[in-house]
Amino acid sequence: MSEQGSGWPFVGRGGPLAAVRKAVRSGAGVMIAGAAGVGKSRLAVEALADMPGYAVVRALGTETASMIPFGAFAHVLTGPPQGDENLLHWAARHLRERAGRSELLVSVDDAHRLDPASAALVHYLVESGTARVVVTVRSGEPQPAPVAALWKDELLDRIELPPLTGDEVGQVLAGALGGEVAAETVRHLARVSEGNVLYLREVVQAGLGSGCLAERDGQWRWRGELSMTTRLRELVGERIGHLDEEEREVLELVAFGEPLGTELLASLTSFRAVERVEDRGLIVAVDDGRREQLRLGHPLYGEVVRGGCGTLRTRRRLRMLADALEASGLRRREDELRAAVWRLDSGSATAPETLASAARLAWGRQDPRLAERLARAAIDAGAGVAAVALLGEVLMVLGDADSALATLRQAARDAVTEPDRAQHAFSLGINLAWAGADAEACEVLDAAARTLAEPAWLQEAHVYRAVADCFAGRLTGAARSLARSRTFGPMTVRAEAHAASMEAWVAAYSGRAEQALAIADRTLGGLESWRDEAPHALPSFLDALCAAQAFSGRLEAAARSAAKGMALPAAELSVSGFAAYRAMVARLRGDVAGALRWCGDDLARMPAREPYLGRVLAEQAHALALLGRTAQAREVLAEASAAASRWAFTRQHAMQAAVWVAAADGDLDGAVRLCLDAADHAERHELYGSLMFALHDLVRLGAPAADRLASSAERVDGPLAALLARHARAVGDPASLRAVAAEFERSGMLLYAAEATAQEAAACLDEGRATLARGARTRAWALAKRCPGVTTPALVELATPELTPRQREILQLAAAGLTNRQIADRLTLSTRTAANHLQAAYDKLGVNDRTQVGRLLASL
Repeated sequence: MSEQGSGWPFVGRGGPLAAVRKAVRSGAGVMIAGAAGVGKSRLAVEALADMPGYAVVRALGTETASMIPFGAFAHVLTGPPQGDENLLHWAARHLRERAGRSELLVSVDDAHRLDPASAALVHYLVESGTARVVVTVRSGEPQPAPVAALWKDELLDRIELPPLTGDEVGQVLAGALGGEVAAETVRHLARVSEGNVLYLREVVQAGLGSGCLAERDGQWRWRGELSMTTRLRELVGERIGHLDEEEREVLELVAFGEPLGTELLASLTSFRAVERVEDRGLIVAVDDGRREQLRLGHPLYGEVVRGGCGTLRTRRRLRMLADALEASGLRRREDELRAAVWRLDSGSATAPETLASAARLAWGRQDPRLAERLARAAIDAGAGVAAVALLGEVLMVLGDADSALATLRQAARDAVTEPDRAQHAFSLGINLAWAGADAEACEVLDAAARTLAEPAWLQEAHVYRAVADCFAGRLTGAARSLARSRTFGPMTVRAEAHAASMEAWVAAYSGRAEQALAIADRTLGGLESWRDEAPHALPSFLDALCAAQAFSGRLEAAARSAAKGMALPAAELSVSGFAAYRAMVARLRGDVAGALRWCGDDLARMPAREPYLGRVLAEQAHALALLGRTAQAREVLAEASAAASRWAFTRQHAMQAAVWVAAADGDLDGAVRLCLDAADHAERHELYGSLMFALHDLVRLGAPAADRLASSAERVDGPLAALLARHARAVGDPASLRAVAAEFERSGMLLYAAEATAQEAAACLDEGRATLARGARTRAWALAKRCPGVTTPALVELATPELTPRQREILQLAAAGLTNRQIADRLTLSTRTAANHLQAAYDKLGVNDRTQVGRLLASL
C-alpha cells in the first residue's frame, strides 16, 4: 500500500531523500528497494515533489495491469504506432512528446509487478537516455528481467530503504499525534511495527479506536493489549499470503513457540515446509549461541496467525511443542520453563514440582507475572510451602504485599522441614520489611537465624536481615548482617549474588562510591552464572550503580545505569523507580522538563502500591516546583510523602523535594527548615550521599552550611562532594564563585552553574563592583536560559540584557572575528560609531572583549 497521501509526517529519511535526488540529477535515476510498507512510495513522491524542470510521468505496477501489454502506462499512451514503428519507440516517443521542452522523468511504483511490455519500456527509457527513471520494487519479490537488469547491469543506482529506527518512529508518532509521546509507548510501537510505516499507522489507528492509545497527563501513552482491527488483520494477512497445510502448520508452531530450534520445528513438520516459509520471509533464522532459532518475520504475523486458531487447535499446537521439547531432553534451563508454560496453556497438566521449578525460573528471569501464574498453578496442583514462599516474594514486587502476607501466614503451620521453614521465614520477613513492619520483620528473620542449622540457609537469613536493615535506614547494621552471612562457609551462588548486591547498595548510599562500583564491576562480570538464582540481585546492583554514580558526579554513567534498569524485562521488579535517577540527572543538567518526562514514563507502568513509587513522585514534585507549577507540585508531593514513608531512603527523596516546593511557594524560611530536617534525616540514617545534596541545597537557598558540608564531603567519594563543599566556602567571594560555576558547567550541572554565577553577581554588588556584577548577571542569565522554565531563589532576580538590533548585529560580527574597521565597512558606518556601539553593548553585558561575547550570543 502506498504511503502517498497518508497525511503522516515524512521524517527520518533525510539520507535516502538526498540520495534519490542526487541520483536523478546526476545520473539516469534510481531504484528504491525495501520491504512492503517501509515507505518506498512515499520516498519517491517526496523526492520528486521539489524538483523543477522535469515533466513527471507516473505509472503503477498492479496485478490487474500486468495482464495487459503496456498496462502500467495505458493512461498516458494514446494513438496507434505509425506504420511499422517499433512498439518501444512508439511508447517512448509518446512519453517524450508529453514532456514538451522539459526533461522527461518517469516514476514507476511497484515495478516488480509490471507487465513484460511496460518492464521493457522502462529498461529502454533508461538505456536509451530518453528519460530519467525512479522505480520502487519490493525486496525479495521476483522481478521482470528488464527491471532486475536496471540495477544488475548498473544502469540505475539501487537504494535499500530500511525500516524506521526507534528514534525515527518517535519522530513520526509525535508528528502524527500532534504531541509528545511517552518513551515507553515509542518503544512498544517500534517493537510491534518493527519500523514498518504502514503497520505503524494501522496499529496507531487501532489503538486510537480502542482507547489503548490516548493522551494522558500531556503525553500520548499506550495501555493495554494490541487490538487487531479488521483492516490491520487484512493487511498482515495479505502479506502472509496463501499457505498450504504444511506451511500453515509451520507458521502456527512458530507463532505459538518462537523462538524455535530449526531441528525441533522440522521434527514436527518437514524441512521442505520450513524452507518454503523461510524463503517467503515469514520466518527468519537467528543465531542463539550454539542453536539456530527461528522467529516470525514480523511480530504482527503472530497476532494474525494466533488469532486465526480456535481453542482446540491452539491447545493441540501447544501440546505438540511441549511433547517435542520434552522428548529432546530439556537441555537448557529455559527449555524446562517453556515446556511447563506450554503444558499449562494447553491444559495438559504437569507435576507440581515441575510447575514450581518453572515458577522459580520465571522469577529468576524477572517475569513476575508469569512466575505468579506458575506458582499458583503449582500450589493448586499440590506443591508445598516453597511454592507459597516464592508466590509471596512475587506478590510483594507486584504491589500486593497484603495478599502475600495473608497467604504466608496461612501456610506457616505447614512449614515443617528446615528448607520449608527457611524459605517461609525469608519470604515472610522480606514482605513485612517491604510493608514497613520493621520490628516484626526483624523478629521473624532473627528467629530464623537462631533456629536454622544448614549453612546455606543461615547465609540467606543474614542477607535478608541486611535488606530489612537497609529499608529501615540502618546501614551499619546492614553491613554487620552481610559480614555475618559470610562466616558460614563458602557462599552459595544465590547468597553470594544477593549479598554482593546489598554490599554495593550499602556502600553507594553511604557515599563510598568507589567500593560500590568495584563490587558491582566484579560481580556483574559473572551475571549469567547467578542471574536465574538471584532475582533480586540485578535490579539491586543497578540501583546501587545509579546512586554511586550520581553521588560521585558521574552523571552520564548514572543515566546509562538507570536506562538499563528501566529496560529490564518487566516493570514490576524487586527494585524499580529508576526514572528517579534519570530525572535527577536531567534536573542537574537543567533539563527539568525532561525530568518530568522521565518520571511520567515510569509512573505510567509502576504498580500503584509500589514503595519505589515514592521516589519517582518526589522527583516529579521537585521538577514541578522548579518549573513554578506549585499547586501541582504540592499535590504530587503529598502523594510522594505517603508512598515513600515506609523506608528511610525513599523518604529522603520526598523530604528533599519538599524543600523546593516550599521555596517555589515563596516560603524561604520554611524551605531552610525543611532542608535542615532532610539533612538531619540523612545523617541519622547514614545516607551520606543524600546528606551532601541536602546540605548543598542550603547553600543554594542562601543559608550557611560550609562547615557541615565540608565534614560531609569527607565521607563521600568523588570530585562532586569536594566541589559542593567549595561552593559553600566560596559564598561571598566573586572570584571563587566564578571558578566554582565554571567547574559546575564543565561537569554538565548547568542549574548549579547558573545559581553560582547569580551568587557571584550578588557578591560583586555587595563589594560595589557594578560593572563586574553586570557581567556576572549576564552570564548567569545565559546559563539560566539553558535551563528552560526553571526558577530558583538564586535565579529569580535575573533580568534579560536589553540590546538594540544594531548592537546585536555588531556583537555577532565582533564574535566572528571582524575588527572595528571591518565591521564599519560591512555596515557602512564610521569606525568610531561601530566602536561606540560595541562598547555600549559590552557595558550592558558586563564583558570587555570579543572572546567573552560568543558564548553569550546563543542565549541572547
